[in-house]
Amino acid sequence: MAKKTVATLQKAGGKAYAKVVKMTKSPKTGAYTFKEEIIPTDDVTNYFK
Repeated sequence: MAKKTVATLQKAGGKAYAKVVKMTKSPKTGAYTFKEEIIPTDDVTNYFK
């Protein structure tokens, strides 16, 4: 599935976007969850703050 997303973004100016994965720990169970998003490259540093 990721290959299709990457191929689609490269055709339409995908260089301006980045796929980011944020890891968070659940306070209830202690398990880690991962949240994936595709955002503009300019917002990557703000996403992780």
